[in-house]
Amino acid sequence: MFDKLLQIIVIGGGAAGFFGAIAAAQTYPKSRIILLEAGLEPLAKVRISGGGRCNVTHACFDPGILVQNYPRGGKALRGAFARFQPRDTVEWFANYGVQLKTEADGRMFPTTDDSATIVNCLIRVAKEVGVELRTREAVVSINKLNADLSAAKLSKNEVKIADKLSTGFEIELKSGEKLKSDRLLLATGSNPAAFKWAKELGHSIAPPVPSLFTFNISDPRLQNLAGISVSNVRIQLPSAKLEQSGPILITHWGLSGPAVLKLSAWSARFLNECRYQTGLLINWLPQYNQEVLRQQLQAVKSQLPKRAIATSCPLPIPHRLWEHLTVAVGIDSEKRWSELSNKILNQLIQELTQGEYQVKGKGAFKEEFVTCGGINLKEIDFKTMESRCCPHLYFAGEILDIDGVTGGFNFQSAWTTGWLAGQAIGKSI
Repeated sequence: MFDKLLQIIVIGGGAAGFFGAIAAAQTYPKSRIILLEAGLEPLAKVRISGGGRCNVTHACFDPGILVQNYPRGGKALRGAFARFQPRDTVEWFANYGVQLKTEADGRMFPTTDDSATIVNCLIRVAKEVGVELRTREAVVSINKLNADLSAAKLSKNEVKIADKLSTGFEIELKSGEKLKSDRLLLATGSNPAAFKWAKELGHSIAPPVPSLFTFNISDPRLQNLAGISVSNVRIQLPSAKLEQSGPILITHWGLSGPAVLKLSAWSARFLNECRYQTGLLINWLPQYNQEVLRQQLQAVKSQLPKRAIATSCPLPIPHRLWEHLTVAVGIDSEKRWSELSNKILNQLIQELTQGEYQVKGKGAFKEEFVTCGGINLKEIDFKTMESRCCPHLYFAGEILDIDGVTGGFNFQSAWTTGWLAGQAIGKSI
């Protein structure tokens, strides 16, 4: 441990920044920790997440399964989650008087259903442990400080050691003030300025592109069906050889819901490269194979020959969707089951299980602001979150090339990486 007062600066007043600053203050109580936030209010994303309820984490307590929810970064997080995972997050908040509850889909929220509970807790704890929070403090540049070794006659190995011992940083603020720090944690989220600083300090960046978004699809089969949901659908992007299953929601602009959001995350780079213009296959009934579906429809044809096809849906999908899909294959509203030809039956089965749609663009998912891309993970020591390129520089949160699907996974990676960084940031060499 250093004899002098160690100065630690954390840039970014979000989930990862607060968790890192608090962990550092608790682990190294003799250090001075300054948390810089460019905005007027810290924890803005925490405040609006989960529709204002804050989806703190996910009730998945097996790190091996947990990492499967990260399109990028899962491998790097495997060891990290062995040290701090959702169970630790739940316990951490409980220790400070915040109880979490688990919903049917595994998402965890404060029992108050109010994100202010999480925001107030983090701000209160940070203050209690001595973190100096400074808002409206935009950073304009970061410079690495090294000792002047020009007059010293040192071997290459000695130069490396001396350089590591002397590394510090000068942070210039928009106000003109300059701060010096012995340790620096970047937890800015996906911030172009922060990526520029990281590159100047020796890092490479995976270009950031959107993740977690809805699909814009203009198609007669979906028109006037906004608000209709189907609980189990399989969707595929054939060109990317990717698929997801789960609930889907038809919207005014196309498709949303968990299956779409997951597919958008796993195919984020592919969709960006094709400018969000690609073919999509929809299987509205993945629980049936085509032969079983054929037998079921033929049984209806035999048992209810005089019923109108459009108004007698024999399958577990919404009736209005069924009507639209029958129209799509040329079945008019008056056609009876007895009049259904094998050719039209085949077309209907194809429409139900392999309907072809065209994605024309992406929409927003307002509860999440997640990007794919960031600091190259090979350049980070995931035991400490310290840079392998620049001694005493640490990273946490979405500035890293890590992103999870919706459900509390992105916050969990923020808590984990922030905690690991804060635990390690004050250690001597």
